[in-house]
Amino acid sequence: MIPILLLAAGQSSRMRGRDKLLERLNTTPVLRLMAERALTVSPTFVTVPDLDHERCAVLPDQVNLIAVPDASKGMSRSLCVGVNALPDTATGVIILPADMPDITAGDLTHIKSNAEKTTALILRATTQDAKPGHPIYFDRSLFPLFENLKGDRGAFSICADNVNQTEFIALNGQRARLDLDTPEDWEMYRKTLAP
Repeated sequence: MIPILLLAAGQSSRMRGRDKLLERLNTTPVLRLMAERALTVSPTFVTVPDLDHERCAVLPDQVNLIAVPDASKGMSRSLCVGVNALPDTATGVIILPADMPDITAGDLTHIKSNAEKTTALILRATTQDAKPGHPIYFDRSLFPLFENLKGDRGAFSICADNVNQTEFIALNGQRARLDLDTPEDWEMYRKTLAP
């Protein structure tokens, strides 16, 4: 089994008081939208700041919630806690920040189907022009390395140390790198969606 781990425990620190994961696309909070897409592909686990956080209320009942009360220590903390909470039956994991609304269920399916047949330890999505981004698949053999992560650089060190064991998969356009961190990002993104 290859679950999907959605990272949703961050503080939205650049949103000036708004929660980027509760921002709506049409009428749906982006966190719910991303969780719904993930659930169509694989069992889905979602890191959240705590189990009483308002983000939990918008998530589908089928997701598995993982509380990361010390998420202020950076993305590495969410990754460590999230990976440790995965079931023993997980042969790997697909990791995706929840603020990437252009990533589709089809993209996740594409990564998963490649992960099921690859011998590579990492599969990394890229933009159409080959810039690395998300989602990223990690083989279970790499899970112990998540314990050593520090700060807000995510799994950068794991990716860098295993570049020779990595396959890159191009997704259309720039969506493998498009995340929305500020009110201005959201405003510009919504303009691209307007008819």
